[in-house]
Amino acid sequence: MLAFDYGTRRVGVAVGDLETRHAHPLVVIRSEGAARFAEIGRLVDEWKPGALVVGVPRRDDAAVHPLAPRAERFARQLAGRFDLPVACVDESYSSVEAEGRLRAAAGARRAAGVARAKALDAHAAQLLLEQYFAEAGA
Repeated sequence: MLAFDYGTRRVGVAVGDLETRHAHPLVVIRSEGAARFAEIGRLVDEWKPGALVVGVPRRDDAAVHPLAPRAERFARQLAGRFDLPVACVDESYSSVEAEGRLRAAAGARRAAGVARAKALDAHAAQLLLEQYFAEAGA
């Protein structure tokens, strides 16, 4: 499986296996439009996922998050372009949690540099995949 932490400038990508329930950060795609989908197509060809997961932000007050419609559109585009099932999961606070994990792993002083170096968005995508696995009945 591949998971995507959608953003308007970057898309974090993680790879995982539903059977083993393991997920790992993979890459951050910094391109937009057709170039973005070309890079995703390369990843789909390389990893041959059976399904895709996309994080969609939700708000605590039940109002629509400003990025939610764009993330949902991105999910529909993935389904249409790659003919794969796409599951959407709540990605609220995934980047905050990913940064927290990086801080715990590297120490607070180096966390900002480590977050950039290790591609925070890809770590957030890993969390989305882990959440999907948990919701799938792990």
